[in-house]
Amino acid sequence: MNKQLNRLALFAVLMLTTLIVATTYWQSWAAGSLAAKQDNAIELVSQFEVARGLILAANGSTVLAADRKVKRNGQTFYFRRYPSKGLAAQTIGYSTSALSQTGLELSLNDYLTGATSNLSNAIQRTLNQIGGGTVYGDNVVLTINAQAQALAQKLLGDQCGAVVAMNPRTGAIDVMASSPTYDSNLIDKLGGYAKVLKTKGACGDSSALLNRATDGLYAPGSTFKMVTASAALDSGAFTPTSGFNDPGYCVEYGKHVSNAGNPDQNGPETYGHVTLAEGFQHSINSVFCNVGKQIGPKVILDYAKRFGFYSTPPLETPANQRLPSGLYKNNKLWFPKDPATEVDPGRLAFGQERLQVTPLQMLMVGATIANGGVVPRPYIVDKILGHDGSVVSRTRASSLGRAIKPETAAELNQMMVSVVQAGTGTAAQIPGIQVAGKTGTAETGVNKIYTAWFVSFAPADNPQVAVAVVLEKQLNGFGGAVSAPIAKQIMQKLLSH
Repeated sequence: MNKQLNRLALFAVLMLTTLIVATTYWQSWAAGSLAAKQDNAIELVSQFEVARGLILAANGSTVLAADRKVKRNGQTFYFRRYPSKGLAAQTIGYSTSALSQTGLELSLNDYLTGATSNLSNAIQRTLNQIGGGTVYGDNVVLTINAQAQALAQKLLGDQCGAVVAMNPRTGAIDVMASSPTYDSNLIDKLGGYAKVLKTKGACGDSSALLNRATDGLYAPGSTFKMVTASAALDSGAFTPTSGFNDPGYCVEYGKHVSNAGNPDQNGPETYGHVTLAEGFQHSINSVFCNVGKQIGPKVILDYAKRFGFYSTPPLETPANQRLPSGLYKNNKLWFPKDPATEVDPGRLAFGQERLQVTPLQMLMVGATIANGGVVPRPYIVDKILGHDGSVVSRTRASSLGRAIKPETAAELNQMMVSVVQAGTGTAAQIPGIQVAGKTGTAETGVNKIYTAWFVSFAPADNPQVAVAVVLEKQLNGFGGAVSAPIAKQIMQKLLSH
C-alpha cells in the first residue's frame, strides 16, 4: 500500500514539475516570441491579469506609475494610471490597454509583469496562477528626485528644451525633464492621444512625446569647448596659460570667423591678448578656432569619442529613444574618413560645423570633468523590488573609462569655475558654493534665434551634482542669460538634499 502511495505521490510531483516547467517556458522564456504575434489575444489578456509593478521616484513614496483594478465578467484586470500626471512622462513612458508601450514601461516590461527569466519568480508566478491567486510584477525604484524633477519641469514651462542632472561620482540620474510634456493618463482616453500630439510648446513644431534629454539633437555651441579644451590640454598641445591674440575673429580658408555678438554691444566682441583659460572663461570663438586649426579636427573628434560621442549612451530606457552624438550628415551619424579635408576645424572647435548632440551627452562631458576625467555610466533605475519587498536587482555605480588625465580635469575644473565667477556664466553663482560651468549659444540659421545651453557642476571642489540645460529657439537668448539660472536652481534644490 505504501509503495502505491509513494508511486502516486512521485507521479503527482513529476506532473506538477512538468506543468511548472512547461508553463514557465511559455510564459517567461517564450513570452517574447508569443507577444510578437499581433493576433495573440491570449497573451494580450494575460498581461492585464497581472498586477503590474509600481514605478517609484527615488524617495520610494512618489508613485510615477501604478495600476487601476477593473472587474469585467467576473474577472479582474489591471490597467495603468499615472498619479504624477506628467512627471518625467517621456522617461516613464506609458502602457495602454492596447499594449502600446514606450519608455521604461516598455524596456522594463518583463520586470513590471513578473515575467523575468528568474526561475524562482517564474515558478512562483505559475503557482499563483494555478492556485487562482494574483500574479504581481516587480516594483521599480528610480534615481529620479521627485522635487527636483518637478522644479525642472516648472522652470522649463512651455519652452521647448530639456534639463538633465546626475551625480557625477555615480552616474545616477536625478532629473530628466523634457518640455513640452504631457499627462500620460490621456494616452488611453478617447481622443487623448490626439490631444497629446497637438501639444507643441513655444517652439511650435516638436512633439511632447519626444524625450529631448536623450532623443533630441542640437548644435552644442560653446559647451563643446569643454571637449576642445580637453583635447588641447590633454594632448599637451596647449596649457591654460598659452597666449592668443584676439582681434574679434580668426582667419580660416581666407575668411573671417567672428566671435559671438554680445547683447549689450554692437558687433562681435574683441579681447586682444588673452590666454587659453581666459578664452574659455569669456567663450572667445577666435581662440578656439585657432586651437582647432592647430590640433586638427581628428584629435578633437577622437577626444569626443572618449567622452561617449559616436556611441548610444547606456541607459535603461529603450534603445530607440536614445541617440548618439557627433557629426551628422544627411541626418545620419557621420565620422569623416579624412577629417583634415572634410571638416572645418575652427567651427568644429567651438561647437558648430555639423555637430549634433543630446543633453545627456553634454551632461556626461561635464560630469566627466567633475569626476576627475572618468566617464560615469549613467543609470536611472536604482533597484528592482519584488512584491514582498525583496531586492531582485540593484544598480551598482560604474564607469565607461577614462577620457582625460586627472591633471587635465583639474585644469578644466578651474577654468569652468572662472566662467561662473567672472565670465559668461555668472548667473549660475550660488552663495557659499563654488560652481563650475560652461555656457553655449548655438546658431540656428535664423537671425538672432539661438539654442541656449549651460552645463555645470557643484560644489567644484567636491562635485555632488552635474546639470545640463538646453532651451530651443531663444530670441537673443544667450546660454548664460536664460539657461544658467535654471541650472542654478536645480543645483540648489539637489544640494539641499
